[in-house]
Amino acid sequence: MALPQPQQWTVQEYLDHERADEARHELVAGQIYAMAGASERHNQIAAALHYLLYGQFLERPCQVFQSDMRVAAAENAFFYPDLVVVCGEARYMDAKRDTLLNPAVIIEILSPSTEDFDRGRKFKLYRGIPGLSDYLLVSQKQVLIEHYSRQPGNSWILHDFSQPTDQIALPSIDCTLLLSAVYQRVNFHDES
Repeated sequence: MALPQPQQWTVQEYLDHERADEARHELVAGQIYAMAGASERHNQIAAALHYLLYGQFLERPCQVFQSDMRVAAAENAFFYPDLVVVCGEARYMDAKRDTLLNPAVIIEILSPSTEDFDRGRKFKLYRGIPGLSDYLLVSQKQVLIEHYSRQPGNSWILHDFSQPTDQIALPSIDCTLLLSAVYQRVNFHDES
């Protein structure tokens, strides 16, 4: 995440700015942060996840959005997850239909510049979304997906998946993800 811009932004100023600007920014507590570009591995993993989820939604009322769907995580926190899933009718902040309120699953692909934030403050804010059932952190350095699932009483359980034969069950959206399929095109030997 880039350094914050010095101005304190209201939610309306932020939304007006985002809707007029081609670049994307996230908002946390009045500060906006420019979104950085993604690596080849990041894009390969995001495309695979989108494809794998979309294929399981063909006959069901679920949608998967990739990186351009803004999510309201709190009253003054807005993010662009790498992937976000909603099942049933999507609820939006307003008639612009560009800020989702009811994600069921959020997936972030970790990068060196965002990993600490994705694990910490961002996840804390995401946990405040009432319908969010699953949060996945996907490594692009190795075969590893960390799956946080909401439990009764609003606690979260973490399961690590690191073998290509591992399957992640996402009962909240009735899907599974096979790690070998997620990482099929990723070359970990190329350090570019």
